[in-house]
Amino acid sequence: MSTIMLYTWIGFAIFLAVMLILGYISAKKTKNISDFATGGGSLGPYVLGLSFAATYLSAATFLGYPGWTHDWGLSNLWLFLAMIGGGPIGVLMVAKKVRKLNTKQKSLSLPDWLGDFYNSDILRVGTGLILLFNIFYIAAQFVAGARIFEYLLGMSYTSGLIFIAVIVVLYVYAGGAFADIYTDAVQAVMMAIAGLAIFISGIIIFWEGSVTATFTGITDNLSVQNGNLVSVFNPDSLHFYSFGAISGAIIIQWAFASAPHLFNKVLGLKHERDLGKMILTYVITAAFCLLVLFGGLYSRTALGDNVAAADLALMEYVVWAFPAIFVALFGIVILAAAMSTTDGIFVSISTVFANDIFLKFLVKKKIIKLSNEKAQKIALKISRLAVPLVGLIAFLIVLRPPAYMGDVMWIGISGIAAGTMGPILHAIYSKKKAPARAAEISMAAGLFSYLFIYFTGIIPSTMSAGAAATFIGIATITILAKILKNPSLPQEKETEKNQVRAN
Repeated sequence: MSTIMLYTWIGFAIFLAVMLILGYISAKKTKNISDFATGGGSLGPYVLGLSFAATYLSAATFLGYPGWTHDWGLSNLWLFLAMIGGGPIGVLMVAKKVRKLNTKQKSLSLPDWLGDFYNSDILRVGTGLILLFNIFYIAAQFVAGARIFEYLLGMSYTSGLIFIAVIVVLYVYAGGAFADIYTDAVQAVMMAIAGLAIFISGIIIFWEGSVTATFTGITDNLSVQNGNLVSVFNPDSLHFYSFGAISGAIIIQWAFASAPHLFNKVLGLKHERDLGKMILTYVITAAFCLLVLFGGLYSRTALGDNVAAADLALMEYVVWAFPAIFVALFGIVILAAAMSTTDGIFVSISTVFANDIFLKFLVKKKIIKLSNEKAQKIALKISRLAVPLVGLIAFLIVLRPPAYMGDVMWIGISGIAAGTMGPILHAIYSKKKAPARAAEISMAAGLFSYLFIYFTGIIPSTMSAGAAATFIGIATITILAKILKNPSLPQEKETEKNQVRAN
């Protein structure tokens, strides 16, 4: 057994023990579906800010995105702007208003919130089904975990895939949102430290007398290898080949900030006044984490194009540049990044099955007749049983891993954004509530336009295709809200009559 393998096994054993202890403690706190979904809405801004960052910045940040930088050079640093700029703007535009509206609705998830707001079971169930796109996201994280086990621990890819899937499924099954959020906070700190360490390492290793001279030397090296690596817009890049493509990346990052597994973090906040602290915590943590993008540049500078796969370019740089113990620690950080994202998505999908479809549709509509107490117990069981089912599907998707794990991940993100952003934005910004039918058509128009635009190759970038489809969804509800009539509900009519009598 090599030194790197030994250190990795020891580090992973310690990390796994900590995660399992936190999962066990969380399981003790999880008494109902509300606890499983959002932690009971009783969590503080700093732990949620760290959790938001860890969930937003998946293993793609530490394997997939540096792989893009390795293959596409400086143009990929636009991703830094997209994620630091687009994400926080999305949270600022959406989160505070959503949190305020939800003080009355008491919704547990995005489908729940939209279904309650528009009084539409079609929207509730439809949005819930759209969340199944997130299985692609989970699958991409499983690839990252399997790659690390394969590269550092000598496992086969399939064995590593089984290992990471079982670990994540077990501790999300036990603890739900409490396990998700508290373990994410630990993982976010680890990720931030790793990002900063990678960035500083390149400056030290390639030092040429000053920071400016050092980065000039790096860019000169890249230019000799391929002139496109130092281009502002790289024609070889799948996502940063033009100003329009970059704009699409920023827009879809903005939309991603309202993704269901991130949306749940906002609903878990105890006090609305703490939202600013939560966002600031996220921005600072994310900025440190995203410094890892420079690792792709360092890898290309040091190793050229001689890496086994783009997704492993950063790990090959780490092995080349660092002592064995740091290689092992960095491998653990990537595993943490994979777990911090997959657990949040597992919780959001499980909540859809248990709360949005079972409780809010089947039970509420008396399709299934149960007492409230019994329904709550069954809902918690459903939420937990959904975890291994989703894990199995994700596992099967990536038995043969893709060339770029990041592209598979963005299939899920873009589909969800395209189908949900229209109803979300109209709900929080329009002075007049749109008819439920308008929101339902917007959901369908956004989703199907994305599938058509991307899978027919009209727009080759998953990010840009998602951005275009998101605008189609927004435009659809904006237009239909003016055309379609919004019938008054019986309760609203009764309220109007009472107000007239009172006057």
